[in-house]
Amino acid sequence: MAAAPRPRTSTREPEELVRRLAAWLDTRLPGAKVTNVAVPGSNGMSSETLLFDIEHPDTPLRACALRLAADPAAYTVFPTYDMPRQHRVMSLVAEHTDLPVPRVQWLEEDPGPLGAPFFVMARAEGRVPPDVMPYTYEGNWLHAATDAQRRALQEASISLLARLHDQFPAKEAEFLLPEGEGGPLRRHVDAQRAYYAWVVDRLAPSPLIERAFARLEELWPADEGPAVLNWGDARIGNVVYDGFTPVAVLDWEMAAYAPREVDLGWSVYLHRFFQDLTVSFGQPGLPDFLRRDDLERRYAELTGHTPRDMEFHTLYAALRHAIVMLRIAYRQVHFGEVEVPGDSDGLILHHASLAAMVQGTYW
Repeated sequence: MAAAPRPRTSTREPEELVRRLAAWLDTRLPGAKVTNVAVPGSNGMSSETLLFDIEHPDTPLRACALRLAADPAAYTVFPTYDMPRQHRVMSLVAEHTDLPVPRVQWLEEDPGPLGAPFFVMARAEGRVPPDVMPYTYEGNWLHAATDAQRRALQEASISLLARLHDQFPAKEAEFLLPEGEGGPLRRHVDAQRAYYAWVVDRLAPSPLIERAFARLEELWPADEGPAVLNWGDARIGNVVYDGFTPVAVLDWEMAAYAPREVDLGWSVYLHRFFQDLTVSFGQPGLPDFLRRDDLERRYAELTGHTPRDMEFHTLYAALRHAIVMLRIAYRQVHFGEVEVPGDSDGLILHHASLAAMVQGTYW
């Protein structure tokens, strides 16, 4: 990870965003002041977040976070950023479950004020397991925690997924089903195929990703199982913790109507992504944390649903992540940060892990 430059995160000027935000807020709360603005450094490749406080006697919120769709001129990671969809999902999750979802407030669909649609929600105070450098590396709060503390965080985190899948009325999530033919899993995979086609349009394709799609067909579940609301980006890096207790579940832009195992496979694999990278750079990482067998066993205990076809679903998670990684790499190429190697598969950071999954030798 240290060998590759970090991708550019935003093409927007923070000071200009703050000025425009203050002007917009004055139309909602005349006389309100925007203070203590922070722009976290990992923003911009999918959506951007601004943290700020509001000073006004009648405001429903004081400590706020704003999610802003990516700059459409900035070689975005995803083709579309449907902020009303995210706002609706978060509102429904808050209504139907006991998950700690930040309270959403204003939704602005007009791109005029900030250059793209956005919504404002309550800001949760706490800490998030870092992505850069990953929490599996030495030198961060989660790595420095005791085994018992990490077990507590793991238990609380898998409980979030179990409660979401059990508590949310599945029918309320059907609006997330992509157009097309077949059941929810088939449509989910077809949507990923379309995303991949968009990523490689007029660029070098990835033979590895295409082999992974073919392998999925060979492993296709005989019974897809019931579809539920999927968080989408289900991982601990999207949770704010107070100590080791979740206080906010974030990042619902990938929410979907799909089998339970789509979410669970993503949770399993995204930890493996960080763990594998850490080991490849000579550190032990956290080999006893978020293990696949532990997560599957505990999920079954909490829900009564035994996860099935997890070889398919972990491969699918690694495949989906590879498409995102390829798009981010081509974005770096676009901004002149890296050069395209002779083998386009080399742009995928976890290509060795994905290849092993395709071959059936990873697990």
